[in-house]
Amino acid sequence: MPFSTLIFDLDGTLSDPAVGVIRCMNFALTSFDYAPLPEHEITQHIGPPLELTLGKLSGSEDENHIAALAAKYRERYGELGFKENTLYPGIEAMLSNLRANGQRLGVCTSKLPSNAVKILDRFELIHFFEFVSGPATPQPKSQQLQELLASGSISGEALMIGDRAIDLQAAHSNKLKSAGVLWGYGDREELEAENPAHLFASPEELTKRLQV
Repeated sequence: MPFSTLIFDLDGTLSDPAVGVIRCMNFALTSFDYAPLPEHEITQHIGPPLELTLGKLSGSEDENHIAALAAKYRERYGELGFKENTLYPGIEAMLSNLRANGQRLGVCTSKLPSNAVKILDRFELIHFFEFVSGPATPQPKSQQLQELLASGSISGEALMIGDRAIDLQAAHSNKLKSAGVLWGYGDREELEAENPAHLFASPEELTKRLQV
């Protein structure tokens, strides 16, 4: 049966945020006298909520300090970091074909809604989506999906699509089906461990298999 809504993660699923994330993360860390981190230490954490990542990278458990780091990160991200995204090949065609075929689309991201909209606007993708969900305050993606269900924005027949285990786990905690994509930051082993309904190697494969 067709899914009522296809819900896409943003980072690692629609666009590659690596350059902006690396620069903003090191801007935040060095602003508080931490040493800058190499790229690979940062990119492995792309996907989960920012505060969770900053806690791991800084080694701090102080919520106020982590909030200050996050504020410094977002200071640069809102001005420059969102512009340092790149769109994965085939994404625009995928969204266009899905919409032309009558599929309802949405976004559920751990980014602030304002930054998510800036990115989608930058790539001229915003018109494909009926909603963009992002947390105003730190919260897990599972709670975002729960709120979308409670508000009627999505139904239990929606599909959550993302590149990290956290996306699939959020879906399953809300009794939604999930799909993993292999062009982002989670590898096959990470995604298969969550038993997704689908696992896609390319946007073209996703389009072919999910068209209504």
